[in-house]
Amino acid sequence: MLTKAPRGTKDITPKDSYKWNYLENKFREICALYGYQEMRTPIFEHTELFQRGVGDTTDIVQKEMYSFKDKGDREITLKPEGTAGAVRAFIENKLYADTQPTKMFYITPCFRYERPQAGRQRQFHQFGIEAIGSDSPSMDAEAISLAMQFFRELGLKDLKVSLNSVGCPVCRKEYDKKLREYLDSKSEVLCDMCNERKEKNPMRVIDCKNPQCKEAITDIPYMIDNLCDDCKAHFAELEEYLKEMEIPYEIDKTIVRGLDYYKRTAFEIIAENIGAQSTVCGGGRYDGLVEQLGGPKGTSGIGFALGAERLLLTLEDAGIEIENPQSTDIFIVTIGDEAKKKSFGLLKELRDNHISADKDHLSRSVKAQFKYSDKINAKFTIVIGDDELKNNEASLKNMATSEQHTVKLSELVKELKERL
Repeated sequence: MLTKAPRGTKDITPKDSYKWNYLENKFREICALYGYQEMRTPIFEHTELFQRGVGDTTDIVQKEMYSFKDKGDREITLKPEGTAGAVRAFIENKLYADTQPTKMFYITPCFRYERPQAGRQRQFHQFGIEAIGSDSPSMDAEAISLAMQFFRELGLKDLKVSLNSVGCPVCRKEYDKKLREYLDSKSEVLCDMCNERKEKNPMRVIDCKNPQCKEAITDIPYMIDNLCDDCKAHFAELEEYLKEMEIPYEIDKTIVRGLDYYKRTAFEIIAENIGAQSTVCGGGRYDGLVEQLGGPKGTSGIGFALGAERLLLTLEDAGIEIENPQSTDIFIVTIGDEAKKKSFGLLKELRDNHISADKDHLSRSVKAQFKYSDKINAKFTIVIGDDELKNNEASLKNMATSEQHTVKLSELVKELKERL
């Protein structure tokens, strides 16, 4: 049906778009405080970028990507997340040649083919940051601090940081061996997906949502208990920074995140509202991803992403209302054809001076014009008819206080500039 949006997509109409503008502007404001600048990448990329960057054992690559061949027979995918494209842009545009670290943020639509539900659509919107070029745990702490400040300034309280380390290639090698041995002993009770994953990326089994698997691996060994000395030191230093900033956190050994590129730090931020929990943000360190995608060796990175749709639901659940700033400075009520014509000159003068102004375009009665003025939240109204035009003056009404006074039409712009 042409008049129905595809399943898993949703229109953002004018009655809600101000909320999105508020979130986007607040995110830009907070990112600027931390020295992050905006990166915009294409809505689609070569499919291989996500296969290599996100990981071919992930649900995203295996089940959820919107992939197709273009007219040049190239494999193309609508972006399912923001990091891989940002890293690709970092490499292609040689941003590594600039002073490091490179701090970027993005606000972008993403696409995943999954079952639509509240706060989760097939086209959704992701806010994220990427800091590339430093392996210091201070960058991890800064990323967490930025996210926490963003949520706090939106009014969210009872925020909890859940923290884990997923190790590095050195300690992961030994841990994967130990984990595979454990999972081999459980192979008969694990689902087919987990038995496949345990060969390619065994840690992903921890993230399985199958109740049978979850029950079978309650005594599974965790990465954070098997870290090498360097990863232990990295994690301990991160904890010190978080304590210094008085950011509360807890260690959650089960956090592995859903993407293969994570190394060392992995974290989630959880909002606890009215008895329910909502994960509003997830991120971590991805040392090695830049090199894996063809960039300079040894280039480290850290980032996070959050879903705008889920965040709006969380704000709603917490009883946080975003005020609609949309209002019109002045509405011109006209009586008669001459006033209707002359009002256009006045409208242009007002708008040229950055005073938002409007008038009736449906030949409404005077009473209906006033009702419409109320509906668009006009701050002032003015009535123009034959007498007003003859005397070059009219009564300016403050709609909030009902105060009225006479003003020369030629002085209207000056008068409004003083009052607005």
